[in-house]
Amino acid sequence: MCAALELADVLRRHGPTYWELHAHSVSHAQRRVMAAIEQCRTAAMGGHVEQCDACGHQRIAYNSCGNRHCPKCQSLVRAQWLDARQADLLPVPYFHVVFTVPEPVASIAFQNKRLVYDILFQATAETLQTIAADPRHLGATIGFIAILHTWGQNLVHHPHLHCVVPGGGLAPDCNRWVPCRPGFFLPVRVLSRLFRRLFLERLQHAFDAGELRFFSSLMHLSEPTEFSRYLRDLKHIEWVVYAKEPLGGPQQVLDYLGRYTHRVAISNNRLCSLTDGHVTFRWKDYRHPGRPRLLRLDAHEFIRRFLLHVLPRGLQRIRHYGLLSNRLRESRLSTCRQLLGVAPAEVTSCTPKPDYRDRYAQLTGRSLHECPACKHGHMLCIEVLLPGASPRAPPTSRV
Repeated sequence: MCAALELADVLRRHGPTYWELHAHSVSHAQRRVMAAIEQCRTAAMGGHVEQCDACGHQRIAYNSCGNRHCPKCQSLVRAQWLDARQADLLPVPYFHVVFTVPEPVASIAFQNKRLVYDILFQATAETLQTIAADPRHLGATIGFIAILHTWGQNLVHHPHLHCVVPGGGLAPDCNRWVPCRPGFFLPVRVLSRLFRRLFLERLQHAFDAGELRFFSSLMHLSEPTEFSRYLRDLKHIEWVVYAKEPLGGPQQVLDYLGRYTHRVAISNNRLCSLTDGHVTFRWKDYRHPGRPRLLRLDAHEFIRRFLLHVLPRGLQRIRHYGLLSNRLRESRLSTCRQLLGVAPAEVTSCTPKPDYRDRYAQLTGRSLHECPACKHGHMLCIEVLLPGASPRAPPTSRV
């Protein structure tokens, strides 16, 4: 069993030294992420003191940093996002399709994150929509959600997209729902070949426009002949695209989405120990499924790998396409439901209530109002803490 260790503990203990040794290579965005995680739910963020109206138990509730890379700040955001997706689900099977770029492309992506990640989204979306619209395959307009992950289980840089797709789409005249074959969505080999071509075409166009930057071991790719040779080799290797088994009904789809959206490179529950300057964490080796593995890394190497996955500011890592795009969603999903013979979805309001704790309880089923000591009292705010301030009286617990 792993100990109660948090990513913030690693950054507080070894982050300052890492920053001093690698200041030249740590970006401003990475430094901001490190600082946010270190301060999350501490006195530096401010908060308030609560007291039970029955037994007098007190606790501090410090504010969260809200950073999307922080493993402690995603539960409520994820719950709100999934709640909003309830109205988008259709009573059809759903498929999970994954698009992965080979390691040579991942190297370029690491030095050109915003540009190449956008190309990954664009090539994936065009691939799925083109093959689905082909009458030889589905012959329909589809919709899907694409979610960017940039990590492997051992925290190496491994950019890929998880796409969750309804098993069917609208016919070209929008007068018929076209279902896919039972248990089969689209041929992955056909998807892979088109994905490879579209991605490399966009990458070449970005190079011709002078938008790509190369450093260190990739500096030689600045030369057009070298870049052309690099891309030529990529045209002759297989690009991994695979589709998983159908996900089941709407609730199973939501549960499944919850495991992929708003994830960070490593969650706190995977961390096991921080001893002798090394971090040990659990990981899955997909070459040997079912075998639990532990990986022990030098703390600085662990921090370096975590920082590989800090996204450029403003980059959207969850995007909607086709029938689920923001512009078409409401009207096209209404048409789909009519053709499928189902009642219109009940739209739940996502407007936060005045007290965030009410929203948290509604979405997660866990109450922040209930006293953790006596279980029947109500926790009331008795003192507001400004950032950096300490409570006048020491509380008995913290959250």
